Amino acid sequence: MSVDRDKHSGVVAHFLDLARGIVPPMHPAGRPFVAGAAVATLLLRRFSRRGGVVGGLLTAWVAWFFREPKRTTPARRGVAVAPADGTVSHVVEAVPPAELGLGDVPMTRISVFLSVFDVHVQRVPVTGAVRRVAYRPGKFLSADLDKASDDNERNAVWLTSSEGHDVVVVQIAGLVARRIVCDVAEGDEVAAGQTYGLIRFGSRVDLYVPRASRVLVEAGQRTIGAETVLAELPEV
Repeated sequence: MSVDRDKHSGVVAHFLDLARGIVPPMHPAGRPFVAGAAVATLLLRRFSRRGGVVGGLLTAWVAWFFREPKRTTPARRGVAVAPADGTVSHVVEAVPPAELGLGDVPMTRISVFLSVFDVHVQRVPVTGAVRRVAYRPGKFLSADLDKASDDNERNAVWLTSSEGHDVVVVQIAGLVARRIVCDVAEGDEVAAGQTYGLIRFGSRVDLYVPRASRVLVEAGQRTIGAETVLAELPEV
């Protein structure tokens, strides 16, 4: 009997492991939204079976939106990985956000646009230390427009990599987004690929690297946060 019980427990444990691999964990910032959607579903279910079904689908979508899948970050030194899932919209030279105090020397800016179907957590692009975090209110233009980098609400993080490079990553609110979450602060030690923030419902993330960097992506290419290498940084 104990052998059958152990075999059954092993099958259940294996099933749970498979489920965890298929269903990614959820970012903590999404829990209040999922709870609200679940309560709304219960209320709708009291009045209409169809309303309960719609509410259940909405709750599932909200939980899916806030997913935080595990990623394997390349162990290569001297590279900057994608800070977000999405599509590369622009690769240009631009001055980093003025509020960081980095001066007016242009850097290479790689912009990644996130649709409502993409994973919306942001990942640290390089291992190093946080030098400064600066939030700036602004407009809510469509995030795929080039001028969104200058006009939209944003949160900029200045990092110094372990090799000594200045790298900037900027969370930019989009047409639907109305809340930027940033979980790092000045002085924090961070590792490439770790989750550091979230933008709710449609957005864009800009990565600034030194101009001498070798960019490995181009407009239209899809990125996977924490895994896709966007640029090789200059040798020190």
